[in-house]
Amino acid sequence: MKLLSIAIVSALVGVYGGPALAGECPKLQMQMERHANNRLDNAGYMARESMKQGAALHSQGKHAESEAKYEEAAKAVGVKLDRKK
Repeated sequence: MKLLSIAIVSALVGVYGGPALAGECPKLQMQMERHANNRLDNAGYMARESMKQGAALHSQGKHAESEAKYEEAAKAVGVKLDRKK
């Protein structure tokens, strides 16, 4: 019974605590979609490729690496991302 209680608590922490640990990845993704998705030049293509990599890293839980990819995408199209302070 005690083991079951520990498992349930662990699962709840994982489900509800996960989004809090996600960092800024979703916010950065939305910002980059506004700036890069309507561009048809090479810079837009490079930004979208970095965004794909950032999304994959985010889904793997590698949030710092994901944020770095979004920064790379922003640099490709010459925008500054709005980050948490």
